[in-house]
Amino acid sequence: MNERYLEALEKYDMTTESVRKGRNGLICETSLGTALLKEYRGTLKRLEFETQVLGQVKEMGLPQVDDYIPTAEGELISTGEDGTRYVLKRWFTDRECNIRDRREIRQAVARIARLHQIFRQIERSGEWNLGSILVEPVEKEMERHNQELKRARNYIRGKRKKTDFELCVIGNYNIFYEQAVEACEGLKKLRQTEAGAPLFLCHGNLDHHHILMGENDIALIEFQRMHLGEQMEDLYYFMRKVMEKHEWNVDLGQEMLASYDRILPLGRRERSMLYHLFLYPEKYWKQINFYFNANKAWIPARNIEKLRVLEQQLEERGKFLIKIQ
Repeated sequence: MNERYLEALEKYDMTTESVRKGRNGLICETSLGTALLKEYRGTLKRLEFETQVLGQVKEMGLPQVDDYIPTAEGELISTGEDGTRYVLKRWFTDRECNIRDRREIRQAVARIARLHQIFRQIERSGEWNLGSILVEPVEKEMERHNQELKRARNYIRGKRKKTDFELCVIGNYNIFYEQAVEACEGLKKLRQTEAGAPLFLCHGNLDHHHILMGENDIALIEFQRMHLGEQMEDLYYFMRKVMEKHEWNVDLGQEMLASYDRILPLGRRERSMLYHLFLYPEKYWKQINFYFNANKAWIPARNIEKLRVLEQQLEERGKFLIKIQ
């Protein structure tokens, strides 16, 4: 094992039984249980924020989170002789949520709702004024994406000889761009009419990779993007991954919404937020963005097929959108 890692591990009040690579660091079996040691490039204030919040999450009933383990001297960061900084966090060896299993999907959504419920009970601190905690509204990002869609369309229009991918873009651009604009404008209007609505803590990157299914409990990991924002973005992000895998199965979408609603009821504002998030053609933008920033002379055939699939799924996606409202 790299001596730099050994130096870091020696600063913790524990014995290390075995070490293996994983999760962009070292997974360690220790006298304190399984832990993950990895390099850290963020700020101490950010670590203190995560530690404060995750400590309260555990106290309020969700103990299975990957909070940080301090060194023997009580520090959250361990610094090697070469200046490299490390953090050690509790870890879990459970498998990721299987988004092909409807029962596990429902369980995962219920756990997301419970996390959000606890987040709402945590009192906001005056020290939460870091840039990573106060993020910009999602509609600002949508506006940038919409400009990127227009630039790509204008570029393709100006080409005399178009590839199959470019012809496909021209063929279905209007319907997806109209959805993109409607979603962005809808969120801006909602933000204006609900100007006094509070922001709550969000996980920030909650997909099936960060929900681990144990025999007796479910673990939630990787809170590095936790911030104050719209909790529906967490739910949307997880649900979109699932719905894409299940070809926008309306019944499954309803099951997920019901699983969340049983724990944390979805009001009119939350449903409107979800509707506009799902309305935005995220995967379409990703394909166009990939094209515009890659070698435009050659686009893999699978990317053309992805655009065609998105067009084929418009009807089913539309049926699901109706159910959200």
